[in-house]
Amino acid sequence: MSDVSMVQRSVMTLFSDSKGPSSHRVRLMAKEKDIPMEVVEVNLEEGLPEDLMELNPYGTLPTLVDRDLVLYDPQVIIEYLDERFPHPPLMSVDPISKARSRQMLRQIEMEWYPLVETIQNNENEKEVKEARRNFQERLIQMIPAFEHQAYFLSDEYSLVDISLAVLMWRLPALGIDLPKSAKPIIDYSEKVLSREVFMESLSDDELDMRDVV
Repeated sequence: MSDVSMVQRSVMTLFSDSKGPSSHRVRLMAKEKDIPMEVVEVNLEEGLPEDLMELNPYGTLPTLVDRDLVLYDPQVIIEYLDERFPHPPLMSVDPISKARSRQMLRQIEMEWYPLVETIQNNENEKEVKEARRNFQERLIQMIPAFEHQAYFLSDEYSLVDISLAVLMWRLPALGIDLPKSAKPIIDYSEKVLSREVFMESLSDDELDMRDVV
């Protein structure tokens, strides 16, 4: 895997999980901003590399290293990248809109991403079934939020859309089948996944989620 010298390079380095949505949204963020970034895929089955453990006391992914700065909270990472590379801006400057976006980002991270983790990795069939049902219900409840604006609660593509796009990509692999009444979500999914840089953000494992050649 990698060694400590790798993270001492001048280029930004991301330790990334090739399957998890938290890492994927950072990679997608980098592509949207055209940020030079060394992506180090970590195979969790083989254990974490020693240099990552030295950098991040929690041993979590994603972990971003920018010279002397080490970040390992996914929401902090994407907001840092948005401010560090301000063009194009992906967070509103309006305090009310920004607060709403941050609250939604936190909800996605704390409530939705753990459901994906359960569906992907839990061996308890009952818990997987419950997580799948819960995830689908949460999406259906959000249909009105996708109906009236170009993106999620906004006419501009934002950090929230990045965090949702990585979930939209995973729906078939997670066994989430949206009903016809969810057409606003389906249309939204097609829009965010058709962005040119989205395919560039995918790891090999993520490509396999949809059998993309």
